[in-house]
Amino acid sequence: MTIHENNAGDTAPTAGPLAGLRVVEMGQLLAGPFCGQLMGDFGAEVIKLEPPGTGDPMRQWGRERPYGKSLWWPVVARNKKSVTCNLRDPEGQRLAREIIDRADILVENFRPGTLERWGLDPKDLARTNPGLIVVRVTGFGQTGPYAPQAGYGSIGEAMGGLRHVTGDPDKNPSRTGISIGDSLAAVFATIGALAALHHRQRTGNGQVVDSAIYEAVLAMMESLLPEWAVGGYQRERTGPVLPNVSPSNVYPTKDADMVLIAANQDTVFHRLATAMNRPDLAQDARYATHAARGAHMAELDDVIARWTANLPAADLLHSLNDAGVPAGRIYTARDMFADPHFAAREAIVTLAHPELGAFPMHNVFPKLSATPGAVRRLGPELGEHNTEVYRDLLGLTRDRIDDLAARGVV
Repeated sequence: MTIHENNAGDTAPTAGPLAGLRVVEMGQLLAGPFCGQLMGDFGAEVIKLEPPGTGDPMRQWGRERPYGKSLWWPVVARNKKSVTCNLRDPEGQRLAREIIDRADILVENFRPGTLERWGLDPKDLARTNPGLIVVRVTGFGQTGPYAPQAGYGSIGEAMGGLRHVTGDPDKNPSRTGISIGDSLAAVFATIGALAALHHRQRTGNGQVVDSAIYEAVLAMMESLLPEWAVGGYQRERTGPVLPNVSPSNVYPTKDADMVLIAANQDTVFHRLATAMNRPDLAQDARYATHAARGAHMAELDDVIARWTANLPAADLLHSLNDAGVPAGRIYTARDMFADPHFAAREAIVTLAHPELGAFPMHNVFPKLSATPGAVRRLGPELGEHNTEVYRDLLGLTRDRIDDLAARGVV
C-alpha cells in the first residue's frame, strides 16, 4: 500500500468534487464531525473550530492509545484544519462569525438553542451570508417536545427501533459494535447539505438542514412501521437469521472458521443443493420454495451445517463461489488487510503519522470515476491551522493572534 505524507500539504491526485467549498465544523464527538469528515473526503476545505487547550474529546477517545495518542482522531478528523476558538467567549463568537461569513456550510451538533445563545442564530448568519447552509445534527431534531433533551447516538438507536431488533432473541437488546446512530445521522446530514447546495445553485439561498439521530435510524427500519400498523406484526430480535428467510445464516467449518451463506432465493438454493451434492433438497417439498424453506428454517440450517462442518473454510468458499452461491467469511481487521480484493480496490489507505508511523484506515467511499475523493491528511494537531485561518483568511496580525491566544480566546 502506498504511504502518503501527512500534514505536508494535500496529496490527492484530484481536488475532489467538493473542492472550492468551505465548511466550518463546530461540535464534537462523532455525529457532526463525521459529517465534516465526509465532506472533507470529497475535497471540501473543512475548518474545525475547537476549544483552546482541550479540543474535541475525540482526541482522547478510543480503545487503544499507543504513545498516548487516540487512533480514532486521525480518522474522524482527516482532511480537516484545526483552529482553536472559544465559542463561549464574546470575542471567540465574533471570530467564528467572521469565519462563517466566508463559508458555504456550517456543521454543528450542539443542543438546540446553543448557537442562538452564542449570537450565531442561523437567521442572523443568513443576513450577512445568505447562501450559507447550516447543518444541525442532534439527538431529536430542532423542534418537538424532546428537542431540548440530551440525545446521544445510543438513545437514537433505541428510540429509532434499531436496538430492539439487534441481538439474540433470548437476550437483552444489543448494540451493533459501532456508533451507528451518530454515523447515520451524519450521512443523512451530508445528503441534506448536498441537496441544499443544489437548491442554492438555482436560487442563491441557503437553508437549515435538520438531521436527528433517531430519525436517521428510523429511516433504516425498512417496513417495520406498516408491519405493525397494517399487519399487526412486531419485529423482534432474531440473532443471525431473518425470519422466514432461509438459508441465510452463519455455518461452522472444519477449521473452526465461520462462513455466512445466503442462498434464500429459489434459483440460488438450487445451486447450493447442487454444490452440496444434494440436488434432492431442491425438490423436497419442505425446501422447494421460499415460503417452505422459511417454515423449515431450523432443520434446513442443520442439514447445511452438517455439510459445512466437514469442509475447511477455504474449500467451502471455493465450492460455493464456483457454484454462484453468495458466501463469505466474517472478517476481522486482520482478514481485511490480507484480502486481495481489498487491496485491488484500495479499500484501505495508509498515510504516514508523525509519531505512529504507517497509519492505515478505510479509504473514501463511494468511488467517483472522474473526481474521486481522497484521504489527503490525517487529523491535525490542536490549533495547527490557527495562523493560516486567522492571518490569511481573516487578516489578523501575528501580534493580534498572540494576544487572543494569551487570553484564551484562541
